[in-house]
Amino acid sequence: MTSPIRYLPAVLAILVIAPAGTGAQQAPLSAELLSGLRFREIGPAVTGGRIHDVEALPSDPSTVYVATASGGLWKTTNNGTTWTPIFDDQPVSTFGDIAIAPSNPDVIWAGTGEQNNRQSTSWGNGVYRSTDAGKTWTHLGLVETRHIGKVVVHPANPDIAYVAALGNLWKPNPERGVFKTTDGGRTWAKVLYLDTLTGAVDLGVDPADPNTLYAATYQRLRRAWGFNGGGPGSGIHKTTDGGRTWRRLSNGLPSGDIGRIGLAIAASNSRVLSATIEHRGQGGTYRSTDGGESWRRVNNLNPRPMYYSEIFIDPRDENRVYVLGTQSYVSEDGGAN
Repeated sequence: MTSPIRYLPAVLAILVIAPAGTGAQQAPLSAELLSGLRFREIGPAVTGGRIHDVEALPSDPSTVYVATASGGLWKTTNNGTTWTPIFDDQPVSTFGDIAIAPSNPDVIWAGTGEQNNRQSTSWGNGVYRSTDAGKTWTHLGLVETRHIGKVVVHPANPDIAYVAALGNLWKPNPERGVFKTTDGGRTWAKVLYLDTLTGAVDLGVDPADPNTLYAATYQRLRRAWGFNGGGPGSGIHKTTDGGRTWRRLSNGLPSGDIGRIGLAIAASNSRVLSATIEHRGQGGTYRSTDGGESWRRVNNLNPRPMYYSEIFIDPRDENRVYVLGTQSYVSEDGGAN
């Protein structure tokens, strides 16, 4: 179906060139006049141009995938000199996260529906998978998850994946939490679920033990007149048995209602974790050095958490931490400075 918005520039142009006087004779609106108007691309708008994820092949960093808020999925194989859209034949163009299987770089998982919370947020229709580096895609369900915050793939098995699903932004629904597949997405099991208002926004897998994962849950609900971002459902959870059982981590973390959380695990030392936590009085960057058993707030940095809450640890240096926002920040001492 064609949107009426598409014709708005043409209508405005006609109004501008039409005689303004009350007695002027106006030219009839004809097919010939309309055919003379040509649209040209002037670049992405704020909504379409937001970039949610960038993934490069570790074995070939000249190959990069870029997932956008509502502008599609793009790929370059020449360090960004040229880009190709690789998802345009699918019914959605919004992404929350993509993941390249570590054991097979041709296997790409894509979670649709951006994880942001504004009225302009675009929702997706679940999870897709490619086994030929993005040439073709298969839809794997989880349609009503609507917004996916993170996808992680088992380091040795490209058929095992976990999805952090936020669920419907505008109303309660049960299709949220952490989902797991062991058969390439043919079937899914909901392995972490709290309630119809609390989904999962971030996930991290222990590089030394793929059965150990950390999940950030996020309670949220948008209304036309406002946004309820945060609540008792938000928190950090850990499993050591591949998602069969979970326990909530709380030692050193803020009490009361918590908002959005971002997680990162140090690849060089998987007992080191960093988190950005949205909280009215104790928000900021937190760090654990014992696998999440205890946490310490190292600073109060957390720019626009409902939009961003993105944190990363250098895979070669557990003390180099990046916090992303409208501006990006880096610490060389684990977040203290």
